[in-house]
Amino acid sequence: MNTLPHWINGAEVTTETTAPVFNPATGAEQAHVVLGAAPEVDAAVQAATAAFETWQDSSLSQRTQIMFAFRQLLLDHEEELGRIISAEHGKTVDDARGEITRGREVVEYACGLGDILKGSFSDQVSRGIDVHNFRQPLGVVAGITPFNFPAMVPLWMHPIAIATGNTFILKPSERDPSAANFIADLYQKAGLPDGVFNVIHGGKDAVDAILTHPGIEAVSFVGSTPIAKYVHETATAHGKRVQALGGAKNHAVVLPDADLEFAANHITAGAYGSAGERCMAVSVAIAVGDAADHLVDILTLKANEVNVGPGNTPGTDMGPLITKAAQERVENAVTTAHAQGATLVVDGRGLKIEGHENGFFTGPSLLDHVTTDMDAYKEELFGPVLAILRVDSLDEAIAVINANPYGNGTALFTSSGEAARRFQRRIKVGMIGINVPVPVPMSYYSFGGWKDSLIGDHPIHGPEGIRFYTRPKVVTTRWPQPTQHITAGFTFPTSN
Repeated sequence: MNTLPHWINGAEVTTETTAPVFNPATGAEQAHVVLGAAPEVDAAVQAATAAFETWQDSSLSQRTQIMFAFRQLLLDHEEELGRIISAEHGKTVDDARGEITRGREVVEYACGLGDILKGSFSDQVSRGIDVHNFRQPLGVVAGITPFNFPAMVPLWMHPIAIATGNTFILKPSERDPSAANFIADLYQKAGLPDGVFNVIHGGKDAVDAILTHPGIEAVSFVGSTPIAKYVHETATAHGKRVQALGGAKNHAVVLPDADLEFAANHITAGAYGSAGERCMAVSVAIAVGDAADHLVDILTLKANEVNVGPGNTPGTDMGPLITKAAQERVENAVTTAHAQGATLVVDGRGLKIEGHENGFFTGPSLLDHVTTDMDAYKEELFGPVLAILRVDSLDEAIAVINANPYGNGTALFTSSGEAARRFQRRIKVGMIGINVPVPVPMSYYSFGGWKDSLIGDHPIHGPEGIRFYTRPKVVTTRWPQPTQHITAGFTFPTSN
């Protein structure tokens, strides 16, 4: 059975301790991944530190040429990487290719490095004095990323970190680790010097070693809110910058004036795509007033039409969940919701796929008449479960969303510009879609939520990513003439 190694200083490194990697569609072990801890993290830090000495002085042209080459390799190998992701995560190959595309957009943003890193210059701020500024890299930085986007989320981190002159250590999820190694190989093919990008596999031991290592300057994290809080508290206590993106409970509000067929189509895709294992998945639909009954009827039809099967089978809309434990957790949540009074309109529990009876499959579930005190509403289920809340007005829907502890993404389906403007101004959520169910911003905007969906104040990628991975210097310059006599004063300097 294949064993997946670490990638340190441009070479594969193995350790004795391993963990199984499963195929979610069959339930069978398909590989083992090595598990690192403090010694492996330290080896990666040493390699990255040595590489930083030369990489920080590399020219903008060299960095952008490597990014352009890396971008082309991602394009050339999209199908292969998509199948690797599908085999370990369970999502469809088309869905995997979609996440690669959204990750590649950040590489394209990094290709514009020359313009992005331009500083500013102010002439003659005082007599004979000019001021200019520029940004420099931090040093060795690290990313700790989740299983649900094994290519995209890391690609939201390391291209910007590397393009701005840092060296990077990636700790991917041990559940689907192969994409990280594949990316390391592409970077090497693109001409990235050894040690600039490293991969350490592992669990909590590896995470803790990253959070506490004195040679790491910053940590980027995406995952659940409790772990995001732990990462933020631990890493900041050790003097590091931290991006810590947490969980979500994303609501889609549907007004009576919306095109209900359009809304139901997009909510269905947003709720059940990737088996709901997305931090931007639509997990709650708020039906306003007269929209409710008809919307639920259409959503019921759409949920029953979702084709569930192995991710590599043509025509599949939704694959399995990542693990057996995830399957059991989601199905138990549906059982609990029904017991607490929700109407179980579509029941996805107990689904068996012919030829894949041991796979981690569950079908789409649709719950109506859910209330905010039910577990199905309060918890981040991270599975193909859509809860319907019924309210009387847009203002009531806004109040429900604003009272929720999460604030990652939200959407409004309407034909009213006034309602849309009121919604986007009053809602306490970081990313908003108007007739767009999954409002993931483009790479030149930053990604991040509010409240418990973002711990601290550092969103990811875009301009915020540039600021996170660099720090500014401001230079005040005077070049006096040899014959010019300038008196030094003991008072605080002022301009004149």
